Amino acid sequence: MIAILVIFCYLALVFLISRVTARRPSNDAFFRGERRSPWYMVAWGMIGASISGVTFVSVPGMVLWQDMTYMQTCLGFILGYLAVAFVLLPVYYRLNLTTIYAFLGQRLGRDAYKTGAAFFLLSKMTGAAARFYVVCLIVKQMLNTPFTLTVVAMVALIWLYTRRGGIKTLVWTDGLQTACMFGALALIIYKVMGALDLSVGEAVRAIAADSHSRIFVWDDWVSRQNFWKQFLSGVFIVIVMTGLDQDMMQKNLTCRNLRDAQKDMCSYGLAFVPANLLFLSLGVLLTMFAAKQGVPLPSSGDELLPMFAATGALGQGVVVLFLLGMVAASFSSADSALTALTTSYCVDICERPDDEALRHRVHIGMAVVFTVVILLFGLLNSTSVIDAIYVMCGYTYGPLLGLFAFALLRPKNNCQLSTVNCQLSTVNCRFVPIIAVASPIICLMIDNATRYFFDYRFGYELLMLNGFLTFVGLWIISKKNSKNR
Repeated sequence: MIAILVIFCYLALVFLISRVTARRPSNDAFFRGERRSPWYMVAWGMIGASISGVTFVSVPGMVLWQDMTYMQTCLGFILGYLAVAFVLLPVYYRLNLTTIYAFLGQRLGRDAYKTGAAFFLLSKMTGAAARFYVVCLIVKQMLNTPFTLTVVAMVALIWLYTRRGGIKTLVWTDGLQTACMFGALALIIYKVMGALDLSVGEAVRAIAADSHSRIFVWDDWVSRQNFWKQFLSGVFIVIVMTGLDQDMMQKNLTCRNLRDAQKDMCSYGLAFVPANLLFLSLGVLLTMFAAKQGVPLPSSGDELLPMFAATGALGQGVVVLFLLGMVAASFSSADSALTALTTSYCVDICERPDDEALRHRVHIGMAVVFTVVILLFGLLNSTSVIDAIYVMCGYTYGPLLGLFAFALLRPKNNCQLSTVNCQLSTVNCRFVPIIAVASPIICLMIDNATRYFFDYRFGYELLMLNGFLTFVGLWIISKKNSKNR
């Protein structure tokens, strides 16, 4: 009963913020927040939006099978955020973009524009649904409600508070959600420390001395936890899943100017290191608590935090905090995904950015599709973790990496969106979607071949290979066009 009351109060605050921020609803407010968002609010809210409910569950459990080596990826995030702030953001602000895929249209032509938007819609719908599925499953178990009812209710709530203000509302609701998430995380850590009879200093020393505190792996080049693999993958994960993702960039494009957007990007980029360090430290503390209680550790890392926080093993207060943190983290990522999907479909696919009636219909449609995809995950009994989502992003986001890299590096005296004289030529432009689809398929074949012949399986670095293959394909057809001229 207390848990339901806390969630009700939280939702009441979210809807109050939505009502205040959506007093003058318009497409400009929904898509771009009227370009008036304070950079510090965007930065604070983006931490919660980027972390998601899956991070809340999965990252503490990562210590079971890879210790704290995930921090190597987080260090790569910093360099990735700097690249986005000082390479991509200046381009987006100079062109005054509503969606970032319009850049592909201006540099590579209409086919590249539509291909980029289509890959985003596919990637974001599947990735966001996979993340939200995990959260719905846990909420369903904690509240003892039917899975279908849980999914429909949670998506409906997100649709209700985003339907008028869109991104303008999310800048502020995400700030509340981030505060709730970190408040819950800090209090859960405090409760676990109390259960272990540790002070803050003793907890830090105990974590540092634990065998699961290993961060760096320098010697094993085959391991997926090798430092350079994880670090470079972290750089490109951020470039692709933030800098080339309309969902993540849409809030950054609501800042008043480029300088504010860069301050926002650098601030929350640096915050990811201490944030993930807290999650991993919680995981180490939970393994200590399991040993103290004589409880066997779960076979799946995703079960570590729920095993103690959702069952009442640490008290009912932790159950409430865990549920609040889960809901806050999941809402902050799912609401922005739903808004970005609506924006991209209206602006990129339909090319009708001023049609408010269309925007309302698409927003409802995206909520329905989002619900159906989550329910399909339930039918398949799929368990999606951060690692699986990042590997999946290697296939679906890789072509975006290749498209944007080629667009940024090619000479600038070329096609505009409204012209048909693309440098790739009207004939060869048709092959852009084919290359974007072929690259992930070739990557899958290479991954299977290396596993079979060399017992080596690609990890996060698959993203870089996929982007490279797309880039090479675009370069080849551009060269052929040059010879034909």
